[in-house]
Amino acid sequence: MNDTGTVRKIRLSGSSYEIGRGHGEQGKREIGKSLETYEALFLGYTGMSWHDACEKALLHHDAISAFRPEYLEEMQGVADGAGVRFEDILALNTRSEIALTATPDGCTSFACKKGGEVWLGQNWDWKSSQTDSLLDIEISQAGKPSVRMITEGGIIGKIGYNSAGIGVCLNALMTRTWQPKVPIHLGLRAVLDSDTFEEASEAVKDGKMASPAHFLIASKDGEMAGTEVSPVHTAAIPPEDGMVIHTNHICDPRMQEAVADFPIPDSAPRLARIKELMNGLEDKASAEQLFSMLSDHDNFPDSICRHINPSHPEHMQMETVFSIVMNLTTGSFEYRVGRACEAGAGSSSF
Repeated sequence: MNDTGTVRKIRLSGSSYEIGRGHGEQGKREIGKSLETYEALFLGYTGMSWHDACEKALLHHDAISAFRPEYLEEMQGVADGAGVRFEDILALNTRSEIALTATPDGCTSFACKKGGEVWLGQNWDWKSSQTDSLLDIEISQAGKPSVRMITEGGIIGKIGYNSAGIGVCLNALMTRTWQPKVPIHLGLRAVLDSDTFEEASEAVKDGKMASPAHFLIASKDGEMAGTEVSPVHTAAIPPEDGMVIHTNHICDPRMQEAVADFPIPDSAPRLARIKELMNGLEDKASAEQLFSMLSDHDNFPDSICRHINPSHPEHMQMETVFSIVMNLTTGSFEYRVGRACEAGAGSSSF
C-alpha cells in the first residue's frame, strides 16, 4: 500500500521477460511483503520450510513449460527485477498448491446481467497482512489482450479483466488435493490472456489445474459460467436466473464425487445470502449497489463482508482484504481496499 492508502498501480509492456522485470522492479516492496507472509504461512500451517516450499514449487516447472512457457520467462523477469531467486517467485505463484489445499480461505463471487450490462465481482477474504502486498497491474502485450488485475506482489495472475471484455474471479476450495500440474494462479492469467469466453474456458478445463478452485469467468457479450477446476475433473456451473454465484465449497455433483471437500462452515450460508441479495437487485444495477451487497453483515463476523472472528483458531482468522466490481460491458474496474463496509475506493477503466 502506498502512503495514501491506495494500491500501487504499475503499467507493464514489452516481452514476457520485460513485463516480469518491470513487475519486479516497480513492485519490489510488495513482493518482499508476499515473500515474508508466505514464508511464515507455509511454516505455520504446513510445517514446510521456505526451501521445501521452493522444492515443491519446482515440481510444477514442466507442466508450466508445456502450458505457457512465456510464464516462466515472465517469472524469471520478476525475480531479476526484484533481486530474488526464480524459485522464490515460482513459490509465490504456486502458493495455493503449497498452502491452500490444507488452509481455509473465504471469498464470495458473483456474475450477473442486469439492464443489458454484465457485472462481475467478489470479496477477496484472506490474511490482512497481504493488504500491503497488493498491486494494481496493467499489462500491454503483443498478440494478446491488455490485462488489468489486482494481485499480490510477485504473482502474475489473479482477479481482473482484459481489453477483450473477459473477466475472472476466484474462490478457493479446501480439498487437500494436488498434482504437479499448472498452478491455479497461472490458470487465472491464461483466462485473462484469452480473446474469447470459449478460449478462456478451454484454457483451464480437462484437469489441467494442479489444485481445486473455482474460476468465475464472464464476457462482455453476456456469457458466464462457474468453472470448478481440479487435477482430476473440471465442471461448468451454468447461469441460473441470469447469474452465477459461488463461495468456498464444491457445487457440482460430479466434482463432489471426484474430489473430497472440506469447506469452512460459513460457505453455504454465504452462498444462500448472496443469492438472496442478487435476487433482490433491480433490473438496472450499479457498482454502488453491488459494493453494498459485498458489505453485507448477515451472520457477522463470518459474513459476506468478513471480519476477524476471535473464536476461530488462528489459521482460520481472515477478513476481507479487497472488494472488486467490474462492468464488462462498459469496461469499468472498481475496487475497494480493506473490509467492504469501510473500504477506500479506487477505479478506472481501459
